[in-house]
Amino acid sequence: MEKRNYLPLIILLVIALLGAFVPSVPTKIVTEGLNSGDIAWMLVSSALVLLMTPGLAYFYGGMVNNKNVISTMLQSFIAMGVISVLWVVIGFSLAFGEDIGGFIGNPMTHFMFKGVLDGPAFGTIPFALFAMFQMKFAVITPALITGSMAERVNFRSYVLFMILFCVFVYAPLCHMTWHAEGILFKMGVLDFAGGTVVHMSAGWAALAGAIYLKRRRSVLDAHVLPPANIPYVLLGTGLLWFGWFGFNAGSALTASPLAVSAFAATNTAAGAAGLAWVLFDVARGKKVSALGFCIGAVVGLVAITPAAGFVTVPSSIFIGAVAACISNYVAHLRTRSTLDDTLDVFPCHGVGGMVGMLMTGIFATSAVNPLVTDQGLAFGETTLFINHVIALVGVSVFAFGGSFLLLKITDLIMPLRVSETDEKAGLDISQHDEFLVEA
Repeated sequence: MEKRNYLPLIILLVIALLGAFVPSVPTKIVTEGLNSGDIAWMLVSSALVLLMTPGLAYFYGGMVNNKNVISTMLQSFIAMGVISVLWVVIGFSLAFGEDIGGFIGNPMTHFMFKGVLDGPAFGTIPFALFAMFQMKFAVITPALITGSMAERVNFRSYVLFMILFCVFVYAPLCHMTWHAEGILFKMGVLDFAGGTVVHMSAGWAALAGAIYLKRRRSVLDAHVLPPANIPYVLLGTGLLWFGWFGFNAGSALTASPLAVSAFAATNTAAGAAGLAWVLFDVARGKKVSALGFCIGAVVGLVAITPAAGFVTVPSSIFIGAVAACISNYVAHLRTRSTLDDTLDVFPCHGVGGMVGMLMTGIFATSAVNPLVTDQGLAFGETTLFINHVIALVGVSVFAFGGSFLLLKITDLIMPLRVSETDEKAGLDISQHDEFLVEA
């Protein structure tokens, strides 16, 4: 039996009581200006984005060894619970509440979803629907980080870090990038669906986690086991690819030609990147692998995310192919270093997100989206590209430095890394008292 710990339950019950006493009852139902077609599309898109987190669980779970499948998958699923509650209590307000200095939202603006159910329409959809759509992005971001710390992170410490990361890294980046008063938004930085907010933040946090936790015992002893289940990876890739249409095309926030353009660019970039990854492997003398195509396709989806609603479909082929080749090479360099990023989160999401951000600065055009005021570098203008380079540096420093500090704080509260004995036994049994039954 583990030592009893009542504190987490008490905290949740306090939040539950708060919900009972602060129910944020709407004073009116807003119907004016709403479009039923847009509402239907955004409800579907929100569900699609949420599906990506179970997809990520299968994607990551299939790549670790048999002793860590359940724990790795649970790290994604628990985010659906923790962030869903945190977003209603304070997360949405920090991201989209009344602006404070261009960096963060006022935590009291929408505390406990105050003014959300009866808020003014967000374009042609209810404000609450926009809030829930954004919540799905907040859910998957900390789940992405887990791949870098897989097979050695203490589960309870991860949950604490996830909460701190959402409050102090994700929410500020979300506000800076997508709030009308955010500093990056006012700079003219374009991020259609989260290349900066989601993938760069997760990628840099993953790098910080891999550095902080150091290498797995199995790596030090040269006893790394093969992936547990490649079909899980294939299934996870399919779910991610499918859900990504809600992620990117849904970010148009309307059932419109812009959503169709983003949809097409998303699919095309994924296909091109999957092919580029395996062909890059072939050029280096390796065989075409299922794992390689899956990773490549996800890199393409990452890279097109910030650009999807700003670039043409043919441009997405270039974006996907280039991102896959660069990420593949960075992943190869990582294997030759002492860095133990278990599932190459930084090479795929961090590097893929940065490539996508730069490509947006190159290929964005107002012909696709009238919101593009400064054309991309490919169209003879430099302002957007320069702003993206500046933002890339700033976001990288903030996400890496902030995440590393939060890892240190978490470790001071409770150990981030499991004991050597627990690591050797596997996190499934040592952290959760569950295990896969061998066939």
